[in-house]
Amino acid sequence: MFLRLFSFLLIQCIGALAGAWVAPDDLQIRGALAGMSAAGLLWVLLDFSRGLKLLNWLRHADVSDVPLHYGLWGEVADRARRLVRTREQQIRESDARLQDFLAALQASPNGVVLLDDEGRIEWFNQTAADHFGLDVQRDLLQHFGNLVRDPGYAAYAAGGDFLHEVTMPGRGHSASRPIRLSVHLHPYGDGRRLLLSRDVTALEQAEAMRRDFVANVSHEIRTPLTVLTGFVETLQSLPLNETERARYLDLMAQQAERMQTLVKDLLMLSRLEGSPLPGAGEWTSVRSLLQQLEQEGRALSTVLTPPEGPMQVLSFDVTAQEDIAGTSTELHSALSNLVGNAIRYTPSGGQIAVGFLRHEDGRYEIFVQDSGPGIAPEHIPRLTERFYRVDRSRSRDTGGTGLGLAIVKHVAQRHNAELKIESTLGKGSRFAMVFPANRVRSA
Repeated sequence: MFLRLFSFLLIQCIGALAGAWVAPDDLQIRGALAGMSAAGLLWVLLDFSRGLKLLNWLRHADVSDVPLHYGLWGEVADRARRLVRTREQQIRESDARLQDFLAALQASPNGVVLLDDEGRIEWFNQTAADHFGLDVQRDLLQHFGNLVRDPGYAAYAAGGDFLHEVTMPGRGHSASRPIRLSVHLHPYGDGRRLLLSRDVTALEQAEAMRRDFVANVSHEIRTPLTVLTGFVETLQSLPLNETERARYLDLMAQQAERMQTLVKDLLMLSRLEGSPLPGAGEWTSVRSLLQQLEQEGRALSTVLTPPEGPMQVLSFDVTAQEDIAGTSTELHSALSNLVGNAIRYTPSGGQIAVGFLRHEDGRYEIFVQDSGPGIAPEHIPRLTERFYRVDRSRSRDTGGTGLGLAIVKHVAQRHNAELKIESTLGKGSRFAMVFPANRVRSA
């Protein structure tokens, strides 16, 4: 400020001297005053032009080119430049934090939708786009209720009670491929709402499976217990001869064995689901496995074949020269279930073949093929469900628990194998476990 005042006084003095020098001797005082006025006016004009230059620079806010470097206006320009740079840095930092926040929301496993005070979409992540079928180019600033027309959600959004969540069908929901979403609204800001969605299809299916599992286990155990209780009461209340007593005890033993088999299969399933996956360090000989299956299969076939009926024709190819990476007990349990099912459901005189195939791509297949009654196509997708039976009465007659193929499926999954099921009514069935090439080696 002092420099500015000094420059003004200096130019006034210069103007006065110049005016007095050019004026006649009798008009030197007037000349000096005129020179001072002209010099002051010139100083004001120059100062005004510098101010205009600064104002124009402020309008464009180009901090890379400061128009003034000295004087009052230069100091103002320098301070304005610093303020603008500070503000731009703050804006960049705020934008970076916003982008990080949006990236975190984008990476969220839950769907996130930001709604304004009128229910219009301000932003959503890719998970929400997949859940509701939204498009970022088409659906921004659209009313969410117009895009997602579900009566349950409409009543939930209109009710205003957001302490709980609502379940609704997701995009692509169908009876054959159900998709269920849990949607929860959270009010924030000035009337805005945060919508969170998550896929609960697996949870609902698991809960339904748990209910069915408990119901099935209860039913499967209740039936033999009822029979045992009835036989015990009969033995306690009626005088029976030795033949009748032996027959009742034999039936009781059969029901006890059925419960024991059921418990054993349940424990096997529980162990498969709770134990670590088998590694590639343990190798099982396919030849030894098939030889053991042949011995057990022929013994079971002899026991189940009626005295008057022809024997089943069993064929086991035990010439395999390969090893499979996996737990021998699990592989034996799975293949034993397949062989046992084939023997139980194939009538007397039928044919059962057990063998192996080496595919051209290196995959290895162990199969069990029978000439039994076959399975209708509509039952095949559900065969590996727990307690699912095509014919419940026949399954119980043959001693099945309804868990065998569920065990086979779990063993196959734990060994990265594929369970293939092919069947034709009246011609028989073929079950095969196909192992990847990296789990097979030459012995």
